[in-house]
Amino acid sequence: MRYTRFGKTGIQMPVLSAGCMRTMQSWQDRADDRIDQRSQNNFEAVVVEALRLGINHFETARGYGSSERQLGSILSGLQRDQFILQTKVKPEDEPQVFIANVLDSLRRLQVEYIDLLAIHGVNSYKSLWQICRPGGCLAAARVLQRQGRVGWVGFSGHGSTEVILDAVMHEGDGGFDYLNLHWYTIFQQHTAALLEAGRRDLGVFIISPTDKGGMLYRPPDKLKELSLPLSPLQFNDLFCLLQPGVHTLSIGASVPTDFCEHIEALAYRGGRALVRDIYRRWQEAMYSATGQNLPDDHWRSYPSFESTPGYIHIAYIFWLENLLRGWGLLEYARARYALLGQDTRWVPGNNAACVDGYDLAGIAAVAKVHPAELVDRLRRAHQLLSVR
Repeated sequence: MRYTRFGKTGIQMPVLSAGCMRTMQSWQDRADDRIDQRSQNNFEAVVVEALRLGINHFETARGYGSSERQLGSILSGLQRDQFILQTKVKPEDEPQVFIANVLDSLRRLQVEYIDLLAIHGVNSYKSLWQICRPGGCLAAARVLQRQGRVGWVGFSGHGSTEVILDAVMHEGDGGFDYLNLHWYTIFQQHTAALLEAGRRDLGVFIISPTDKGGMLYRPPDKLKELSLPLSPLQFNDLFCLLQPGVHTLSIGASVPTDFCEHIEALAYRGGRALVRDIYRRWQEAMYSATGQNLPDDHWRSYPSFESTPGYIHIAYIFWLENLLRGWGLLEYARARYALLGQDTRWVPGNNAACVDGYDLAGIAAVAKVHPAELVDRLRRAHQLLSVR
């Protein structure tokens, strides 16, 4: 395993981390006596395998159902200096509620302190206000830090680039020490935040590069061919790790063998020329199918979903359409499209089901396309991306 300095925290971080969302038994928190023994045995096997491979950073969240309790039961049998522990806790209007939740997470995890606390879900300016206002959740986290219950304080970002950038640049209460970021080969919209984090020496943890990065554990044949001699998963790992400022990738193992392909990729980490060649092939395939080098090159041509009639998330819809047409990511594109219109903080905005009911002429003019062409493309994208 390779290790790197995790930004200003100074922690020697493995370049692969063990994310514990896919290992848990249930999305609902469960008392210890309601945890299935087979599930717990598998969770323990994942932790043991991670440590054997040198992956000593474990990442979970209060919102991951039974994950904290299951992980805590295993970590209680280890020496505290054997692992680096991160959990994530969502912000609250009342900082005292946030503090109580963090302390409860420590009890679930059966530890006196956590090395890394991420405030979970900088998804909007409302959540940023909850965190960064004077006396807000960031200030509360610093109290916990002074008490020795928290080592370093970061955030997980799922919102727009503008919101994430404002969080990265926030300086009140010491600012942030690190961030968990969505950034992959298939989605590079947050590059500005990544670069700014580097300038400020923040640790950068890439969230779910395999699942959210394209469901690359089940890649389409087209991407398999484009990525040779690597697998798409391995190429994406290396592409992310070669970006300046990226320190670690979360490997969401559901079984111990899920680490194998990622570990094998590290043997190629010095192969910048190979990664560049594969990336060129990916771009050429995307351009041939869509006229864009990357599936999200159009993103800035369209307003946010909040500023679009019907809250239609046009940029996101066209991104998914491009992923399908250019790289064959049908399963991923349809799964993500199905989340639009579900009032979720993680995939906000609506799909294009009701596009005929809104006037998009102003948006079309800014994007420099004919209104009828924009509406027609949204109709076709909806038909293509809707699960049948």
